[in-house]
Amino acid sequence: MNSKNNSREKILNTATKLFQINGFNATGLNEILKESKSPKGSLYYYFPDGKDQLALEAIQLASKSIIERVKTTLNKYSDPIEAIKYLIGNIINDLEEENKLQDISISLIALETYSSNENLRKACKGAFTSLSYVYAGKLVQNGFSKQKADELGMTIEIMIEGAITLSVTRKDTVPLLTISNIIDILLSQD
Repeated sequence: MNSKNNSREKILNTATKLFQINGFNATGLNEILKESKSPKGSLYYYFPDGKDQLALEAIQLASKSIIERVKTTLNKYSDPIEAIKYLIGNIINDLEEENKLQDISISLIALETYSSNENLRKACKGAFTSLSYVYAGKLVQNGFSKQKADELGMTIEIMIEGAITLSVTRKDTVPLLTISNIIDILLSQD
């Protein structure tokens, strides 16, 4: 990797991490530069539209990472109930053991920017929709109709994102444990 790409990637990776942890408004460009150990000129060279462009690319990078993580985790089990419980268990572990919000959710930036930045709102919407499709795909593979799988995929995404938000707010993982305990009821095909 050449140094130009390395510098750009350092800035983008740092911004992605900080936006997920601190949010859009609480993350300043100077903080990104300091943590990435990059000169100010590099930021504006690679991201001429400034913070908004950087945030948009950070959302795309975070979304790609989160979606890949979810797909990989769900593929460990053929049974969707076991797979989703395993995914929730991994999220719980990240929050409890590592106090890590990165690569788990983009909810913080979505909640901060939904009414103030249409491009960022659309990027977050796309990420949430893609995650719903990942869950739906797992369900279709296991005999659910496409319509039912789409409804349940969105429901699972809503439940997981909501439980992450509540868990972070409460500083415990009870909401995530709760949805893990009822996922089999949601997905029963009776």
